[in-house]
Formats: sequence, C-alpha cells, structure tokens
Amino acid sequence: MDSYNWEKTGSENGPHIKLFQVRYDWMCNPRNGAEERMVILEGRDSANVVALTSDNQMLLIRQFRFGIGADTLELPGGLMEAGEELQDAAARELIEETGYSSENWEYLGKVPSNPVFMDSYIHHWVARDVQYSQAPALDDGEAVALVFLPIEKVLDMLLAGEFEHPHTVTALLRFFVGTGLLISGRK
Repeated sequence: MDSYNWEKTGSENGPHIKLFQVRYDWMCNPRNGAEERMVILEGRDSANVVALTSDNQMLLIRQFRFGIGADTLELPGGLMEAGEELQDAAARELIEETGYSSENWEYLGKVPSNPVFMDSYIHHWVARDVQYSQAPALDDGEAVALVFLPIEKVLDMLLAGEFEHPHTVTALLRFFVGTGLLISGRK
C-alpha cells in the first residue's frame, strides 16, 4: 500500500475559540507536491462513561447540542483537566453531570475525537454499580436530564441507529462487543 504521509512545511497559531486553540499547518501533498493550509483544533482529551446501576440500568443524559440544534441522548462525559489522570477525569465528569459515582471502573480504550481536524482523543470507560452521591455540578453551558434505560433497550436503540453522538456510539459498541451481547445472536 502506498504511503500518503503529508510533510508539514510550516505552522502558525490561529485564534483561541472557547474549548480549542486553532492551529494552521502548511502541508505538502505527497501525490502532487501542492501545499495546503490545514486547520487543526488543539484541545484536551475527553472521557465518557458507560454508567451501569446494580439492577442493569444504563445511566444516560439528554442534552441540547448546539452544532445540530437538537437534543441528543448520550453518555455522560466531557473534557479532561490539565494533568488529570484518565480515570479521575471519567469519575469527575460522571459525578459532575449526573451526581452518580462508582468504585468499579474498566477502561474500554480510546478513539480520536475527530481525526480530520482535531488532535485529541476520547477515552471510554465503564462504571459499574453507580450510586447517587451528590447533586450534579453542571457548568454554565450545560443543562442535562438523566435517563435510565435497561441495557437491552440501549442495545436495541444502538442497533436501530437511534444514538447520534459518535462518541456514544463508539463507547457503546466497545461495551456491547466486550460483554458479548452484540455478537451473541442479537445482530
């Protein structure tokens, strides 16, 4: 297979936009030598959580997403703080957004946030036996509703394409493949 690695010939900072620092990279196309200015959004990694209660309910959140102008049903999660450990970030986001916590964590892996133009990753976690611990502590830019659904219902919704947030889809696929539920005859 041919390699299509582009060579960076220059870089410059662009504006800072709320959660991201814009960077412009000048890249040389290996196919024809043409130079293009690419936009990169530099940002912190994120974490999201497949949160499960002891009675096999999954804790999801419904929140408004400004990019599409609509509510989405998704996993709790958000940006990591500078220097924060991966699991600490997941636990903090879970409790901040939902008020729930757990002592039982499993790492599902990571995927790029959007490899087209972002330099960050989303880290997927499972928290089992979540319990209500305190009132949520939402940021000014957040308004969420908690939704508890049976695990089987979440799997049916996933297979029906009802989840719109790609990070939720990726985490749920990893979770359901890992549990064997996705490949145990429920196709």
